[in-house]
Amino acid sequence: MTNPAGIRRNLARMTGTIAGILAPRRQISPRNKAFDLLFAGGLTLFVGLLGLAQAGAGGVLGLAMLAPLVWRRSHPEAVFFTVSGAAVLQWLGGVNLMPGNVGLLVALYAISVYGEVRYSRIALGVGGLGVLMATSRYYSGSDWRQQITMMVALGAMVFGVWAFGERRRTKGLYVAQLEERAAQLERDRDREAKLAVSNERTRIAREIHDVVAHGLSIMIVQADGGLYAADASPEQAKKALATIGDTGRASLNEMRKMLGILKQDAQPELDPNQPRPQPGVSSLPELIENVRQAGLTVDYEVTGTPRDLPALLGLTAYRIVQEGLTNTLKHAGPGARTSVHLDFGREMLTVVVTDDGRGGGVAPSNDPGHGLVGMRQRASISGGTVNAGPKAGGGYEVIAKLPYNLPAGGVSQ
Repeated sequence: MTNPAGIRRNLARMTGTIAGILAPRRQISPRNKAFDLLFAGGLTLFVGLLGLAQAGAGGVLGLAMLAPLVWRRSHPEAVFFTVSGAAVLQWLGGVNLMPGNVGLLVALYAISVYGEVRYSRIALGVGGLGVLMATSRYYSGSDWRQQITMMVALGAMVFGVWAFGERRRTKGLYVAQLEERAAQLERDRDREAKLAVSNERTRIAREIHDVVAHGLSIMIVQADGGLYAADASPEQAKKALATIGDTGRASLNEMRKMLGILKQDAQPELDPNQPRPQPGVSSLPELIENVRQAGLTVDYEVTGTPRDLPALLGLTAYRIVQEGLTNTLKHAGPGARTSVHLDFGREMLTVVVTDDGRGGGVAPSNDPGHGLVGMRQRASISGGTVNAGPKAGGGYEVIAKLPYNLPAGGVSQ
């Protein structure tokens, strides 16, 4: 007895296979469409008409092998099996080989390049079967040596066309994978850069939290001391009030700078009961000494007239020097010599960190690393700039320009 469910499954499977063969494999650009139309049209016009002249009515089958080639990119499977069907009709009808049979090789190449792998393997098998059929029909009257020679020649031609198409398919897939990998690396780089900016802003917010908390602690201590000395020593009370005013104005100035760039969603989890002063320019000798103990030769020079800097500006200069020295340790190589130069100009502090090593202390500008991102973020808060790159004679150089006062118009981006 027949099984209706099995019949339905077989019909569904067959329908899916046919739909897969007829489905377009890719979107074809207008330029490629025009080329395919000219190519298939030229073959059909010249080679097909030549087949009509040679084979008469049988030459129509040659046209059937050439005209479908216009869709060989978008529907490679359907084109190949259509052309193969026309060749089978040619064989059954006893029509001799004609120029239009070149369409078989073109269709085989197309399916090996643009078709699915499984259909490409089937097409190779069909091509091998066609070699046997052609030899048995068109060279049956020849000597067996000639038959074997023609079989080998035709088989080599079919396999060579298929193998060339497979090679091109593999190369195309490799190039596509490289392009996808490059695009993924670019997306990862952009994502890491955004994450680095977010992390750096969070870290800056944490440090500003410490600076402001330190200032508030000083204000509280001075206020308590002034209250205690108000009656016994009015002069001490006045000094305490003056200190409170100076500290409050400085903290307010720092907060105004920060509000221009930091997002409100960066909420560092710190203990406000343990404020601590942040390092500044005065801490650089200790930092440089620690780096020297790590094995790096560092020359330290200060020019101009040193002055007291706002806590944020001093912290920025310290972190830029620290980042530059850290990256020199990582990338400059053994035996590198480094110099740190601070120039206290009339309007800005210039920080220069250079080395004569083989590496790039910070990642180059066309591939921004986290170190350079952090430096620029810190400098931008104070209205400054950071430029970094390889030196002409070798080594790397970081130049930061940090104005003493925030320029009019807000924080520099």
